Amino acid sequence: MLKKLMPCLGEYKKYAILTPVMVIMEVILEIFIPYFMSKIIDVGIKNGDIDYIFKMGLLMVIMALASLIFGALAGRFAAVASVGFSKGLRKKLFDRIQQFSFANIDRFSTASLVTRLTTDINYTQMAMQMIIRMLVRSPIMLISATFMAITINAKLSIVFLVAIPILGGALCFIASIAFPRFKTLLEKYDSMNASVQENLIGIRVVKAFVREDHENEKFREAAEAVRKAQLKAEKLIVMAMPLMR
Repeated sequence: MLKKLMPCLGEYKKYAILTPVMVIMEVILEIFIPYFMSKIIDVGIKNGDIDYIFKMGLLMVIMALASLIFGALAGRFAAVASVGFSKGLRKKLFDRIQQFSFANIDRFSTASLVTRLTTDINYTQMAMQMIIRMLVRSPIMLISATFMAITINAKLSIVFLVAIPILGGALCFIASIAFPRFKTLLEKYDSMNASVQENLIGIRVVKAFVREDHENEKFREAAEAVRKAQLKAEKLIVMAMPLMR
């Protein structure tokens, strides 16, 4: 699957490579800030060394600013890469539709194809952005934080051994519930697109028989169904975001 999708990046491949690099730099700097804070307390404050406290504090400020810059660059590169990926994927999918056989034309409705070219690709774009940022950030953060915790206090690092299985199980549980909800959401999008298509094609008939109110109500119901399905699906994603960070 990845071999088929990666060519869609095209000229934006460099941004997809730069994003994880920026994320790694951001995470490393974030991890070292608490370490230097502990040094200020254990060495500077304990010994009353003002110069040491000032130097460590200045270093922490520089690291925080550098982390902010790397994070901003990671966000920008991820956005450029994901948008470029969606552009390439949309073009590739559209070209594929042009080559459909008559059997495939009968199999896929127009509303379904519109959904594939718009909503599905938008979700794929967001997934791409999350993969090259969060999928890199979370493991690096976990490994770095575990290493620093062991370095500072080996006994306290046992907390990670308890937390990791709990977080992993929670993410798997959320994913198992989210998948069918997003599948339902896409079906609702198909229904809404079909309603729009029918209305636009038969707009003269609708006006001739004064059916505007009926069509408005029909579309309102379809849009409301999409809203409810999307709300149910997005709630789970919001719950998963803190766990992934």
